[in-house]
Amino acid sequence: MRARDVVIVGAGVAGLFTALQLAPRPVTVLTARKLGRGGSSPWAQGGVAAAMAPDDSPALHAEDTIAAGAGLVDDAAARVLCAEGPARIDDLARYGVQFDRDATGAYKVGREAAHRRNRILHASGDQAGAAIMAALNDAARAAEHIEIVERVVVEDLLTDDKGRVGGVLAFDVDRQTRVDLAAGAVVLATGGLGGLYAVTTNPVRAKGHGLAFAARAGAVVRDAEFVQFHPTALDVGVDPAPLATEALRGAGARLLDADGRAFMVDYDAAGDLAPRDVVARAVATERAAGRGAYLDARDAVGPSFPTAFPPVYAAARDAGLDPRAETLPVAPAAHYHMGGVQTDLYGRASVEGLWAVGEVASTGVHGANRLASNSLLEAVVFGGRIAEALRDGAVIPAVNAAAPPDRLALPPAPAPQAAAEQLRRGMADAAAIVRDAAGLARMRSIVRTLRAAPDLTSGLLSGCVAADLILAGAAAREESRGGHTRSDFPERAAAAYHSQARLTVDGAVAVDPAPPRAHSNDE
Repeated sequence: MRARDVVIVGAGVAGLFTALQLAPRPVTVLTARKLGRGGSSPWAQGGVAAAMAPDDSPALHAEDTIAAGAGLVDDAAARVLCAEGPARIDDLARYGVQFDRDATGAYKVGREAAHRRNRILHASGDQAGAAIMAALNDAARAAEHIEIVERVVVEDLLTDDKGRVGGVLAFDVDRQTRVDLAAGAVVLATGGLGGLYAVTTNPVRAKGHGLAFAARAGAVVRDAEFVQFHPTALDVGVDPAPLATEALRGAGARLLDADGRAFMVDYDAAGDLAPRDVVARAVATERAAGRGAYLDARDAVGPSFPTAFPPVYAAARDAGLDPRAETLPVAPAAHYHMGGVQTDLYGRASVEGLWAVGEVASTGVHGANRLASNSLLEAVVFGGRIAEALRDGAVIPAVNAAAPPDRLALPPAPAPQAAAEQLRRGMADAAAIVRDAAGLARMRSIVRTLRAAPDLTSGLLSGCVAADLILAGAAAREESRGGHTRSDFPERAAAAYHSQARLTVDGAVAVDPAPPRAHSNDE
């Protein structure tokens, strides 16, 4: 393959939107599968948050975003997200996304947890992710400046002797061979890591490989310990677990125990619309106490379920349940990673030549607890800012960039099934909603054993690195905040601080909890 100017790794919402916004600069998008058949973006239910309603404003949206983030949202990042959000919604519409509108042509907006205004835009009911992806796929295929290279699995980043990123090491599935792809700039849009956990709403293959690529190239990973668990995955024995979107509770659905008692008022004054971390812990607590947790949408949605929430309805019916007439058993499931590759407000990582966007990035907008439906907005707002920075800027190619020799010695394959299951079970036991020092230490030992296994593959190595970044961050953070709860440190620290993780020369994770600071960085 010839050298490229800009390479984007990943073809979800973040990757494709960034590519489209780069016009007319040539860009190559790499995807491990056929376009539209991979990633988590099509799975995104609910919608995308933006201050589009007459009674709303970017300032109010930013206030809600900051409040939900438990002290760790960067004020400047939140202002950027919310101020630029409406314009990026208009861009999505220009690319062909058909958002739901009322009879006057205005966007329909709904409510989700911790939002004080109706600001959730939907597309095809609760299928925003799929609708946005379908439109972006079509737009990307039609764009003359975008080259889409399918069935190419990225395994690592290429770096030169100055530490600059200059391309990717990839495996060409069709040719069954490894290739070095040089690039002047690499944008990681690789998504999340829910597949590291035994119960997740993400594709099982989503195991945080992009985090591992960036960390091995020397990039800082910020706040890796903050993993958001969606409180209402359907507990029907399916892997990955079907998601019962938060929009159901926005529409009036309630969480009940096995006796039919609404329990969320016991945990938060906002009841069923409390922030996600609060609801997830409440559901986990009720289940652990033997009282169970069930979502009741019979009165709130009832007969309209098949048309209002078709994916949830279909998943329930596949499990033999009828949500129009009965409650749905639910459980928390790994859903979204708030931490990621540390970036500035234009998506630049701490290593020259590397950028990150979407769930793999830590822009500062999510803090310790992501506000519902801000994820798709983050992908397009910061994708647009990366494109702005790269569209007309000079890209200086790295010289003699190469992959590390030890990576070339590994089989280019996913994790062996037994090892993958051990990793997922262990992370669910040690690093899920409630953690403690002993469990985290045991799991880090398991990760070290897996990394030393004779059947180690490139996929298993990257999954282990991503897992260890979470574990090390969780062990270092001796407090409970947002999506991170320590049973041995149940109180929140007096001052908020970020953790910053790097890999040492021997591949170990070193965590540097940053000193407490005011979160108004204008970087």
